[in-house]
Amino acid sequence: MTTYFVTRHTGAKQWAIEQGIDVDFLVEHLNIEGILEGDIVLGSLPVNLVAELNAKGARYFHLSLQLSAALRGTEISAELMRELGAKLEEYSVKKINN
Repeated sequence: MTTYFVTRHTGAKQWAIEQGIDVDFLVEHLNIEGILEGDIVLGSLPVNLVAELNAKGARYFHLSLQLSAALRGTEISAELMRELGAKLEEYSVKKINN
């Protein structure tokens, strides 16, 4: 089992360190082909990638926080992430084929 934290944001990286989140790999881009059953992925990924992870037997934890419209698209510090109640929440997504 390998744990990945996917983010390109400095504040999110610092937040994870301060929270004591133990990861094997801190990456800016996830190579989904390398994900194995039982792996854990943390981050803010699009739903289609989460579905692919889950289909491979990996678990996904979304980095959730409530942002105002003014904060979207800006760099957020670890301190502000704490103030906004940042947390990791597990999600399971299944693609429905038509």
